[in-house]
Amino acid sequence: MYPNKESGLGAKMSTAMFDNAMFQNPTTGRVFIVGMASLALISEVKAIYGNHYSDGAPVVYTTLALAIAQCVASRGDLIIVLSGHTETISSATALAFNIAGITIVGLGNGSLKPTFTLDTVATSKIAVSVPNVTVKNIKFVANFADIATVFLLTTAQGFTVDSCEFLDTSSILNFLAIITTTVAVVADNLTFTKNTVIGSGTTAATTPIKIIGTHNRLTINDNYINLAILNNTSAVLAHAALVVTNLQMYRNRVFRPNTDTASGGILITTSSTTNTGIVADNYVFHSDVAAAILVTAGSIYGMFNNLAIGDADA
Repeated sequence: MYPNKESGLGAKMSTAMFDNAMFQNPTTGRVFIVGMASLALISEVKAIYGNHYSDGAPVVYTTLALAIAQCVASRGDLIIVLSGHTETISSATALAFNIAGITIVGLGNGSLKPTFTLDTVATSKIAVSVPNVTVKNIKFVANFADIATVFLLTTAQGFTVDSCEFLDTSSILNFLAIITTTVAVVADNLTFTKNTVIGSGTTAATTPIKIIGTHNRLTINDNYINLAILNNTSAVLAHAALVVTNLQMYRNRVFRPNTDTASGGILITTSSTTNTGIVADNYVFHSDVAAAILVTAGSIYGMFNNLAIGDADA
């Protein structure tokens, strides 16, 4: 899978993260690269990986949408977004995940992590309309009031979001949700793992995952979620009267200092009473010292070893 690397030790070291992305995401499909023309890494990638491509130099697409357009459904294509790449998403149609089976992996850490900023209208989003799409190590930033959701899932079974960041610009430039499903379509097997969600929005109800259709095999593990006070609003999952089966919600660290949870559990809010699955080993901070509720009563989830506290510094 790997091309020869003959451009010297310095170039090899500077593109180690590119090698790592290829190693951790083996693919039977093609590899596409996304990066702005100003990124220094592009020339090094071309020099090292040029003989992996028929024309002697890999094409680096300037936007993720352009790279997705080159992919073939269910071939297993891999898109690598270079460190330092940035884009804005300013409408409901600017970017769509509409090729099945692709994996999108960002390179870099901290401020160099590829960053996509949603702005201009509250309906700016990424529509996911095909199965088996995976997104890893990308940062998403809200820069408009009450952006409804980052990802809107329709027929998007097997959607995976792993090791990504979701940040608000301010308390009024914010995401209301990270992932939202839609009514009467199949979006089963959603996976949300090892992500960081830091939300400061206080203008409307904010919950990272909103399920608006029955859902089977939902996995929400190992995330860090820190949200501002919005009483009776879940900090992780809301699925109203919709049935969720085979839920796995493990090892999440949640900070939401709500003082009232009577009608909105900190972890899960639902009125469905026929759910199945396990909620275990989650750590929660809240500020409801009277009678904190982690999950709506009667939801029938199996609850084990969840630790919660409502006393600051105790």
